[in-house]
Amino acid sequence: MSAFRLLASWLLALALIAFFLHVTLHPWPNPVAGYIKFYDAPGENLLFSALAERSGISLFEPAGRFVSGIIELIAALLLLLPISRRIGAAISVLCLGAGVALHLSSWLGREIALPEGGTDGGTHFLIYVIFLALALLLLVVHPTERSRY
Repeated sequence: MSAFRLLASWLLALALIAFFLHVTLHPWPNPVAGYIKFYDAPGENLLFSALAERSGISLFEPAGRFVSGIIELIAALLLLLPISRRIGAAISVLCLGAGVALHLSSWLGREIALPEGGTDGGTHFLIYVIFLALALLLLVVHPTERSRY
């Protein structure tokens, strides 16, 4: 049983790490403009510029975008080490929970307006809900100190 929990812990942690690297640094070729936290020019990030515009709080773009990206990278680093994985999972739950809460607010909404017209159909919201569930599952699945031996 502990081998399964250890394997599940690693798989969930690697999925969350890949997600956080994708939304902050986007290491894959041909990144889509408007979704990369660290490489978009100020005012070009779709989510944070919509938050700043609809809420009237100008700190969302670009300061809020950079702060959330740094917190997500810290969570990814903590998830990498098994000894700090629970702390990383807790930070992941907070980050992803805040993202889901903002999507449920009137500031952002479940569907994001795309620059070419139309909406994303709630895809971004669904992705955040799925990764929030993975982070919560990681908190439960990760073996405790007593069960490792």
